[in-house]
Amino acid sequence: MAFTLYNAPQSTCSQRVRFVLNAKGLAFNEIKLNLLEGDQLKPDYLKLNPNGVVPTLDHDGSIVIDSTVIAEYLDEVTPDLSFTPEDPVARARMRALMHFIDEMPAASVRVPTFNLAFLPSFQKMSREAFVAMAESKPLRREFMLTMGQTGFPKAEMDAALARLRRSYERMDAEIERSGGPWLQGKAMTLADVAVMPALVRMHDLGLPDWQDLPRIVTWFDNIRAHPAFKPTFYHGSLLSERFPHLREKTSARV
Repeated sequence: MAFTLYNAPQSTCSQRVRFVLNAKGLAFNEIKLNLLEGDQLKPDYLKLNPNGVVPTLDHDGSIVIDSTVIAEYLDEVTPDLSFTPEDPVARARMRALMHFIDEMPAASVRVPTFNLAFLPSFQKMSREAFVAMAESKPLRREFMLTMGQTGFPKAEMDAALARLRRSYERMDAEIERSGGPWLQGKAMTLADVAVMPALVRMHDLGLPDWQDLPRIVTWFDNIRAHPAFKPTFYHGSLLSERFPHLREKTSARV
């Protein structure tokens, strides 16, 4: 059983899959793509993943795309250590939570990510080069063109942060309902893995807007203490480790 993961160190979706692989103790060959240089848009990669995003999993020659799908796939093919509840109702609730996570925090975190981390790189490009790069993205074309080289306006940034705050409050309610310490109770599920990178990203950006929610503070401490966390977030996986300007801003906030 051979796994090859095409991914990017700082990609939140890639981090989900790396966490599952590491938590299960599965050996995998990691092929790192440089997203700012457009590795995910090269013809050979687009043959594997026509969406032009990471991650992509190659399992003995079978290609699986989309981080949520890959995580569930890994649980199905390696069921010994499962992050999917056996009870059908609990399993359905987990999947509903994962849909919510993809709609809310996972999507919203892109706005502060691009505004605070990636925008300086895009501002160095010529207008023609930027538009060509944006137009080449199968899934993110409109997102990139809306951002442009001036970034998302304050209203959009504020809206993204508000959606993230509502996500933390939803997490808090789920933990309270289940008894915790995880979203669905005593056992970690794929829903916890799915939302984890968004909180890690916001913490890395210096914007952890959940400090008044003790259940989320505990959840965040618990997931960072998990044995799979450190190998998943190896050096270079945090944006602050790659972009000096971000380190300076984050230090100033602290």
